[in-house]
Amino acid sequence: MEFISPTHGRLSFDRMFQHLVGYMQEQPEQRYHLIIGTDSLLGDDTCFVTAVVIHRVGRGGRYFYHKFRNRKIESLRQRILYETSLSLETASQLSAELAKNGVSELPVEIHLDVGDRGETKRIIREVVGMVQGSGYAAVTKPDSYGASKVADRETGKSSPRMRSHARVPAARRAAGE
Repeated sequence: MEFISPTHGRLSFDRMFQHLVGYMQEQPEQRYHLIIGTDSLLGDDTCFVTAVVIHRVGRGGRYFYHKFRNRKIESLRQRILYETSLSLETASQLSAELAKNGVSELPVEIHLDVGDRGETKRIIREVVGMVQGSGYAAVTKPDSYGASKVADRETGKSSPRMRSHARVPAARRAAGE
């Protein structure tokens, strides 16, 4: 499985994991959360993006993502279930590597692109149950930024104008840059 880092480019799973652990080792006294979230975009096919975010609590973070295309899945329920299974698969791989490297106490959250409003409210209990039954914390909208912001950004849903605007720090935007 190949991941992309906005900082380091294309990475194998092992290299992504090394960068993730390296980031935590830069400031080992800080608290960290590992966040995994998947989002999809429906077009002629379905584009899936799974984001892996290492959050240095109160101090930012880094992210990596895996992007691939699959057959067109028109059913929202099926797409959400598949997104959840992709996040769980990635979390399982990461948890196994963390355990081998003595970092198994790192909190792992699965961010789900579902909420109690809109079309996804009918499936929220089912996917939260899948995640919790797998031993991970489930986070839903509006707090599930790993899926609804990070992975969403890399699906290409945001317009190029909005994505470039999002990269300009607020102070620079206010100054008209």
